[in-house]
Amino acid sequence: MLLLWPLALIQRPEAESPLWARRSLILLISALTLRYLHWRCTASLNLDSPVSTGLSGLLLLAESWLLITGLLPLWLAWRRFPDRRVDVQTRHRDWQASNWRPHVDVLVPTCGEPLAVLQRSLLGCTQQSYPHTTVWVLDDSGRNEVRQLAKRLGCRYRHRHERRHAKAGNLNAGLRGCHGELVAVFDADFIPQHRFLELCIGFLQEPDVALLQTPQAFINADPVMRNLRMESWLLPDEESFYRWIEPVRDGWGAVVCAGTAFLVRRRALDQVGGFVEGALSEDFVTGIALREQGWRLLYLQQKLSAGLAAESMADFVRQRQRWANGTLQSLRLPQGPLRAHGLSLGQRLAYLEGVVHWLNNLPRLVLMLMPLSYGLLGIAPILLDQQAIIELMLPLWGTVLLSIGWLNRNSRSALLTELTGWVLTVPLVTTLISHGLGSSMGFRVTPKHRQRSQGGWAWFLALPLTLLSLFNLANLLGLVQQLVLQGWGELGPLQLGLVWAVLNLLGTLVALRACWDPPQRDPSPWLSLDHPAELTDAGGHRHPCRITAISESGVELAFATEIPPLVASSQLKWSAAVPPLPVVVRQTRRHRAALDWGDLSQQQLNSLIRWLFCSDGVWPERQPKPELLGLTMLCRGLLLGRPSIGPFERCLVARRHHGLTRQMDGSRTTEIEL
Repeated sequence: MLLLWPLALIQRPEAESPLWARRSLILLISALTLRYLHWRCTASLNLDSPVSTGLSGLLLLAESWLLITGLLPLWLAWRRFPDRRVDVQTRHRDWQASNWRPHVDVLVPTCGEPLAVLQRSLLGCTQQSYPHTTVWVLDDSGRNEVRQLAKRLGCRYRHRHERRHAKAGNLNAGLRGCHGELVAVFDADFIPQHRFLELCIGFLQEPDVALLQTPQAFINADPVMRNLRMESWLLPDEESFYRWIEPVRDGWGAVVCAGTAFLVRRRALDQVGGFVEGALSEDFVTGIALREQGWRLLYLQQKLSAGLAAESMADFVRQRQRWANGTLQSLRLPQGPLRAHGLSLGQRLAYLEGVVHWLNNLPRLVLMLMPLSYGLLGIAPILLDQQAIIELMLPLWGTVLLSIGWLNRNSRSALLTELTGWVLTVPLVTTLISHGLGSSMGFRVTPKHRQRSQGGWAWFLALPLTLLSLFNLANLLGLVQQLVLQGWGELGPLQLGLVWAVLNLLGTLVALRACWDPPQRDPSPWLSLDHPAELTDAGGHRHPCRITAISESGVELAFATEIPPLVASSQLKWSAAVPPLPVVVRQTRRHRAALDWGDLSQQQLNSLIRWLFCSDGVWPERQPKPELLGLTMLCRGLLLGRPSIGPFERCLVARRHHGLTRQMDGSRTTEIEL
C-alpha cells in the first residue's frame, strides 16, 4: 500500500508539482529508512560467532552510512529552490534598459591541449554577441603555435615562466594583467555559445552577487557511455549534479563554483586574494571563500557552453580521483567547508555533502564484497525471513527506486546510473586510503583529442574487477550448491544472498566491459541531429537530403530515394550561417552516405565550428528513456557484442535542431529561415 503514494506522485513531473508533494515523499522515505534501520539494529544481526558478528556489524555500518547520508541531499531539498531559467529574459531586458556595460576579461587557461581543442574554445570566446570583451589565452606550456593562434583570432596572449600552483596560479597571473569589471573563465576545451555573456551579465547587476555559475555540458560521450554503447540510454555522470544538486544548493546560497563556464565580479575576487592557490579544487574553495565574505553565488540552470569529457576510461577515472582528492583536501583548508566562517548550518551541510559523495565509496565497496561471505564462508551477514523482506525491505527499496528519478527531475535513473559507480568504486577507495595516509596527487590536465589506432584495456581498473568477477562466480556456485543441498524453501538469507550474488556478478562484468576502450581514429566529436540539407554540384544538380550526424571531419546523410551520384564537385549546404562545404564520399549504405569534408579553408572550418558548437540553445536537456528497456539493451549488447565505432555506427551526442539559425554579424544577430 505504501508504494501507491510514490506511484501517484510520479504521474506528474516534480517541477510541476506543489512543494508539499516533494516534502511528503521525503518524509515517507525518511520514515521507511528509520524503520528499516531499527529492524537492522535489533533483529537482523548474525551473532553466532565472532566472524559472523564482525561481518554483520560491518554490513550494518555500511548500510547505515549510505542510508543516512542518502537522506542528506533529500532534506537539503526540503526548501524551495530557484530555477533561474525563467528569469533570463527579464534580467536581460532589465540589463539592456540600464546603462551598465562592464568590460569582461575572458580567461582561457591552457596547458598543452591540442590546437584543435583550444581553437574551438577561442572561436566561441571571440564571437560573443557582447562586444566589450578581451579574451586572454593563459598558456602554461609556452608554445609558439598557441601564441600564433591567439594572434590570429585577436586574443591577448600571456605566458608565465614559473608554473606554480597549477590552474589557480595561472589564472591569478592572468588577472594581474586584466582590468575589467567582470571576469569569465572557460577551460581550454569549453566552447561558449554566442550569447553566453549577454544572457549572464544581467544576473550580476545586483551589487552583492559575486558569481554566476552555469552547467557543464559535453560534446562527446564519456567513456562509460561510449564503451558500453549506451549513449542513447545513459545520461552523463555530471548530469545529476548540474540538474539537481546545484539547484538545491542554490536554494541555500551554497552554489559550487565548478571551475569553468562562470562569470565573476573582479572586485569580489580581489577581496579573497584571487583564486585560492595550493588547492587541487581551487574552484570549490574559491567559491566558499567568496561566500565567506558575504557575497552571493547564483546558479543558472541553462546550458550555455560545452566541453570535452575524458576520452579514455583511464583518464576518466584519474579525473575523478583528482576531484575526490581535491574535495577531501578542502577539509584542511581555511576556505574549506569545515573551517570557513560565516556559513549557515544549511550552507555548511550543503558544501559537506560534496565531501560525503566521495566518502561513500568505502561503504559501497563493503556492499560489493559482502555477498562473498554467503558462498565462500558460509556466513549470512544479515538474518531475515520472508516477512521482513515483504514488510521492511520491499517498501523502502521500492519507494526509493520509484522516487529517485522523480525527485531529481530525471537527472539520473535508479539503476543505470550506478554503472559508473561500479567502475569508480575500487580506484576511488584507493584514493581515499592514500589521502588518509597523507599522499596527495598533483594537478594533471586530462588529455583530450587523442587518436588510438587500436583498442585497449585500462588494466589498473580491469584487474581488480576481473578478480572480483572470479570471486563472485565462485561465490555464486557455492550458494547454488548450498541451496541444492538444503532445498530452495521460502525467501530467506540464502535466497537473498543468491540474488545479491547474481547482481554483483552482473555489475562487475558490466564494469569490466566498460574498461575496454575501442579504437579512436577520428578524435572529432560527432553530433546527432535531423536537419534538412541539399547536395549540389557544378552541373547544377540539386539533391535534397537530411543530416543525421555531423562533425568537424565529416557528415552522414540520409536520402529518401537512391543515393545520387556524388561527383568531385559535390557540395553540401544546410544553413545560411555556413557556406556550402565540399564533400568526398567515404562509404555508402542503402539510402545513407558517409562523407568526409573536402579541403576546407580556415574560414570555412571556423564557420563550421561556430555552427556546430556556438549556436544559441544548441544543447538539449535530455530525458532518460525507460530504464527497463535500457537494462535490456545493455544485457543484449553484452551477450551479442556491439559493432565497432565507425560510419553509421558512431557514438553520438544529441544536438538540438532549430528551424531558424542565427547569423552573426558583429554585434547584430539576425534570424534566417533555413
